[in-house]
Formats: sequence, structure tokens, C-alpha cells
Amino acid sequence: MTLSCCEPCVTSMVPILAGVVPALPLVGALVPLLARTPRQADRLGLAVAVPTAAAALWLAVTVLARGGEPALRGQWYLIDGASGVLLAVIAVVGLCSALVSPSYLRTHRHGSSTATSSRTWYYTALFLFWAALLAVPIAGNLAVVWLLVEATTGASALLVAFSGAREALEAGWKYLVLTTLGLSVALLGIVVLAINQANAGHHGLHALDWHTLQGAAHALPAGSTLVAFVLLLAGLATKIGWAPVHNWLPDAHSEAPAPISAMLSAALLPSVLLIAWRVKETLEPSVGAATTRAVFIGFGLASILVAVPFLWRALPWKRLLAYSSLEHMGVIALGIGFGTPLAIAGVLLHIAGHALAKSLGFYAALPLLRHDPHAAKHAPTGVAEASPSTAAAMGVSLVALAGLPPSPLFLSELLILLGGVAAGDPIVSAIAVIGLALGFLGLLHALLEGVVGEGTPHTRRTRLRGERPIVALTAILGGGLLALAAAGLLLPGSGFVETLARGGL
Repeated sequence: MTLSCCEPCVTSMVPILAGVVPALPLVGALVPLLARTPRQADRLGLAVAVPTAAAALWLAVTVLARGGEPALRGQWYLIDGASGVLLAVIAVVGLCSALVSPSYLRTHRHGSSTATSSRTWYYTALFLFWAALLAVPIAGNLAVVWLLVEATTGASALLVAFSGAREALEAGWKYLVLTTLGLSVALLGIVVLAINQANAGHHGLHALDWHTLQGAAHALPAGSTLVAFVLLLAGLATKIGWAPVHNWLPDAHSEAPAPISAMLSAALLPSVLLIAWRVKETLEPSVGAATTRAVFIGFGLASILVAVPFLWRALPWKRLLAYSSLEHMGVIALGIGFGTPLAIAGVLLHIAGHALAKSLGFYAALPLLRHDPHAAKHAPTGVAEASPSTAAAMGVSLVALAGLPPSPLFLSELLILLGGVAAGDPIVSAIAVIGLALGFLGLLHALLEGVVGEGTPHTRRTRLRGERPIVALTAILGGGLLALAAAGLLLPGSGFVETLARGGL
């Protein structure tokens, strides 16, 4: 069944939704300020989160239902199949993080502020962060996207440091400084592109529209455009968390509140990676396909291999998940570098599967740290003995992230590796297989020792009321992972995957 008869209606809805989706949490950031009690702040936060997620999912489904139709674009927006996947991911992760935030805030020490004021500015920062995230896959202009990514940095840095502990303040400052430095490098690349465009007769802000850049790329000077491409990718790599510029990632993920860690890993990293992907497709006519592929494959392999030694170590739970993010962003970079339809199908499936698995893992940190505060600084052991429901959430997350069937990440990694062989890179695929196998062994060790191993005196062997939300999340997100695994079988050969593999914006 096609949507050709409804195409005018769909096209007319997209500009409205493209404005409404980021506007809802942006305006909603003011709503929690009206709260007079902590419970009222939670309710107002939920009142903003539900319509925001619903609108974003509506836009995502609208775009994905178009199949292989060309990207929808306007003066300020560009939405394609990749945008649809990212919008769905950001909507689901943002909603889940808003839902579990009350559980975190109930146990948070407020310092000199009251419980109500602490919650109101937490929700305000969360919704500002969410608004910027939702705008990133929609924005149709490279300069605007850069501003949005910088906005995510400001809001999320405050949230990383929310606990007020010395380690959290250091992590927030480190994250702010390193990613801002990286984005400054990316800004220099944008300036070089703008100068090239001006010399080619394209002036003003709209000279940096994705579509305008791609149309003019073949006429841009190859040397200076290559410089711009390298500066952009090197700068964005710091925000994506690719090795070797990933130093902020483990600290920020470890010290941020668990709902924010989920948004950082599952939503922010792939959103910025989408920008890098669009830079590749936009500038490839000038820079050359071999060069752009080599840069992505290089970052991908480096990230996978650098993550392996850390995945083999006994790390605190959230820090382990942070290094897993490094590995998985490398896998996605490989798939984009290979660029074949099989690899692109794997990329989209991997983004969605990683988001559900990783966010569940971070949400499991809430009950984990309540029954075993020692796990904040040391590797957990024997969680199943003290808290079966927490252990179940951790187990589902680790099994999915390790790529064990029926995890959708098993299928996505298989598609990406087969796509590498089809692209004529069997050696790169073989190296990636070795790195992924070693990473799998590290996560398997964490599963056996941390989840089902023998407990320690630090664990309290009591069932907590606060574990009920993690039971529901495990069921919902675990079911979502199984649904993704089934849907992933239909991705290869689908219309929007073929369109993305052709590189059209």
C-alpha cells in the first residue's frame, strides 16, 4: 500500500510538526517552574513529556511511512528516513527518562536547595536538552545544526553536574570544555565552507543548507573542502565520543543522573553522528568517496578496538556502559563508511537497538545503587542474589549490547559486516569481527560476575518498592528489542534504506 494519494496532506503536515516537535519541550521547560511541591513538579514534567513524545513519534511515523520517497525539505528543515529513526529514538528515550526521573529525584540529596527548587530546574534543563535533541535531526542547515549541538552541550553539562558532588562537577566541566573545544574546531570547518560557498556565488546563511551544499559540492575546490571536511569530522568526533577524542564520555556517563546518562548515550551520540553522516554525503562529490569512507572506517575501527581493553576490566556499572557506547558508536561509523544498502540497514537498526538496550541499562542503575551504593565506584557482583528484578534489567541490557541472539544488535552487526564485504572491505570486516568478539567476551564476563555471580557484604538482600518501575521498563524495552529484531529482517531492501544508501538529501 502506498501513500501517494495522501502525499500532499503528508507534505503539508511536516512543516507544522517540524516546528511543533522541538517547540513543545522548549515551551514546556517553563512549566515545572510553576510547581509548589516536589510531587507537583513531577506531574508537570509528565504533562510536558507525554505530548512531546507523541508529537515526535507522529512525525517519525509520518516520515518513515513514505518509504523511498525523496527527503522532505523546506527553508529550515530536512527530514529523511534517518531523521525518522532518530526522532523515534529521541522521543522514546526522552519519555522514559522523564518517567524514571522522579525515582532518581526522590533519593537525590538537594544540598542547599529545597526539593521543589531542585526538581524544577532539573526538569527545566531536561526539557531544554530534549528540545535541542529533537531539533537536530530536523534542521536543514549546517550552521543551525551546529548551534543546536552547542545548545545540547550547555543544557546537558548542567545535568551531568546536577548531583553537586565534586566528581560530578569535574565531569560536567570536563565534558563542557572538551566538547566545546571540539565544536570550535567544527565551527572553523563551517567557516571554510562558507568562504568556499561565497567564492562560488552562494551567499548568506542558506548557502549552508544541506541541499545547497550538496548541489554545489562538485564545483567547490577540492583542497579547501577537504580541510573543511576534516575539521568538521574531527570536531564532531569529540561530541560523538569516537576514539581517540572520547575522554569526556566515561566520566560524564558515570556521574550524570541515570535518566540523563540514558539520553546522552542513546540519543545525543547518534544524533551528532547523523550530522557527521550528512557532512559525508554533502561533501563527498568534492572530497571523494574514498576519502570520506576512509575517515569513517578509521574512526569506527579505532573506537571498537580502544573500547575492548576497558570492557574486559571490572568497572562500575555506568562506566562499563559508557565504554560500550564507545564501541557501538564505532560500529555505526563502520556501517556509514561501508555505505552499502545492507550496511545502512544495519546502521538504522543498530541506532534503535542500542538506544533501547543502553537506556534500560542506565535505568537499572537506579535500583542497583539503592541496594548497593558500593556499585557507584566498584564493579557490581551478585546482583541477582539481592535484587532479581534489577538483575533482569541488567541482564537484558548486557545480552542485547553483547549482540547475543535474539538481540537486534546481532542482526545489525551482521548486516554491517556483510555490507563491508559487499563494499570490498573484507579485511576491515574481519578486524571488526575480532574486536566485536573480544568486546562480547568482556560483556559476557560482566554478565556472569556482576549479575549472576556471588554477592558481597555490600549488597542489601531486601526487595525494594522502588524496583517496580524497573520491572515495567524491562518488560517494555525488552519487548521493544524483540520487535526491532523482527522488524530488522524487513529493513534490507526497504525503500528509505535504498534512498539513504544512494546518498541523496
